[in-house]
Amino acid sequence: MAPRLAGHRRRTPVASTPDLTARSWRKPSQHQLQGMAKDVVLDMGWGRLVFGQTFDDLHGIVDALRAEETGERDICIYPRDPHVLVGLAPDELFIDPSYTYRLDLYRYRARHELIRGVFVRTATSRADMVAINEIYALNGMVVGDADVMWRNHRTRCFTYLVAEDQRTGKVVGTVTGVDHTLAFDDPEGGASLWCLAVHNQDAPPGTGEALVRVLAERYVGRGRSYLDLSVLHDNAGAIALYRKLGFTRVSAVCVKRKNPINTPLFAARPPGLEGLNPYALIIAEEALRRGVRVEVTDAEWGELRLSVGGRTVVTRESLSEFTTAVAMSRCDDKRVTRRIMERAGVRVARGALAHEEDLAAASDLVREVGEVVVKPARGEQGKGITVGVKGDAALQRAVELAATFCPDVLVEEMVPGQDLRVVVIDREVVAAAVRRPAEVIGDGRSTVTELIRATSRRRERATGGESRIPLDATTTEVVADAGYAMDDVPRNGDRIQVRRTANLHTGGTIEDVTDQLHPDIADAAVRAATALDIPVTGIDFLVPDVSGPDYVFIEANERPGLANHEPQPTAERFVDLLFPETRRRP
Repeated sequence: MAPRLAGHRRRTPVASTPDLTARSWRKPSQHQLQGMAKDVVLDMGWGRLVFGQTFDDLHGIVDALRAEETGERDICIYPRDPHVLVGLAPDELFIDPSYTYRLDLYRYRARHELIRGVFVRTATSRADMVAINEIYALNGMVVGDADVMWRNHRTRCFTYLVAEDQRTGKVVGTVTGVDHTLAFDDPEGGASLWCLAVHNQDAPPGTGEALVRVLAERYVGRGRSYLDLSVLHDNAGAIALYRKLGFTRVSAVCVKRKNPINTPLFAARPPGLEGLNPYALIIAEEALRRGVRVEVTDAEWGELRLSVGGRTVVTRESLSEFTTAVAMSRCDDKRVTRRIMERAGVRVARGALAHEEDLAAASDLVREVGEVVVKPARGEQGKGITVGVKGDAALQRAVELAATFCPDVLVEEMVPGQDLRVVVIDREVVAAAVRRPAEVIGDGRSTVTELIRATSRRRERATGGESRIPLDATTTEVVADAGYAMDDVPRNGDRIQVRRTANLHTGGTIEDVTDQLHPDIADAAVRAATALDIPVTGIDFLVPDVSGPDYVFIEANERPGLANHEPQPTAERFVDLLFPETRRRP
């Protein structure tokens, strides 16, 4: 976080109920409006801000919102008589179910101590705008046009801040500020905060607070009167943060247009959605945006019934009735999958079968290749897998562990490289991502165990409880291999791998590499999906370089987690497959 201000001049407080932005039922006088620009609309890149107090005629606001571009989200803030405004076009407009909070900047008090591990700075390049969009996508927000955002930022009217993790230098948060005085000569001297977002897994604690504080201090330095923001009524975590920082509720509201992006805000939502995990919810939300009827038949199982017209499809996350039992069985048994891949010309690792009572073939493979991976022939989510097995004693232990999940055990040569997941939907590569084993980053204060618990809590929150780092013997062993004990305190910035496998369910992380994927690997993924005759699958490879042609096939997943691959359009392509008649036309 940037250093706190040593002191700042006290400004005359703005009236507690400003006429322009809080008394929406009272038409301001010409004296109050003197010098203020008229009919102000600002392009934010993800949509436009329509400043309602600058319009003399409500019909002008209606016309402005009707000009909204497809795929964007326009927001009218501070409209006069919002109920009348919506009444002018009730089929098109709605009052957003959000609160407006205001921080009177003359009351703001800087934090005395820095928020550790976070450095907030001004965006300095278009690349920062791309990083900001990545944070938006991770949070399910509408991404913006990076060029528009960069042009905006080159004026003092807009302020784009990013938060860096000081341990890694990675951008993990962002916030945008709009200076109303510079935008339209606001007589109230206000400013507003938009698009506060942090990386829900990687951001250090306090990142959101650091961003809000630095933005507030920027406007304190400019002598602005207040900082406003809009927050959804049920975002309890954000509201608690704003109240902590001194924000209070004001009566201003936002009006938006009834577009597909906003559907969850104005249309009744099916019961049970709140109980879905992220992998089922992303599909339900995409279906609802298209007008597909959604019925949650089993929230705990992630099962939905989707209907268009007289046709219904039942799904469980990305698994649907379109995937046959035969295709599922081919993916379920890794021995069968290997045979199919070999016949399709897809390269596989050298392997052997093992049983607790017969390790001869597997032992020969270990002696020949030096290091192997041991896995149950049937299973998922990385359960029972041991990586980096050397020697007969370790092989025996690994086979015994795998056999607790399936009596048939597969032993494969350990191939070095990155763990790559390629999502293929309807014979087309939709997304590719490198998966990395769980790791923690030292802060100079916490033990390895404390770092693992903190990182695991963030993973759980980000995935609805689907991902967590186990504190078990395997984790202890991996930490020891890295040269640490569980109660050691790593130095600030030290990265420690705590799991060997990159499975997301045991705390692994994922990085989108779709644009870097080599055509040969993409072709192998499509050939694998075609050979398995499966419409939706996650094909796992080990690759030395995602931009190169070399790969080794590992396995195929019949129910890949589509939510892990945002911002790629995995949910869109899945619903295209189920209901092609709802496909968005270019």
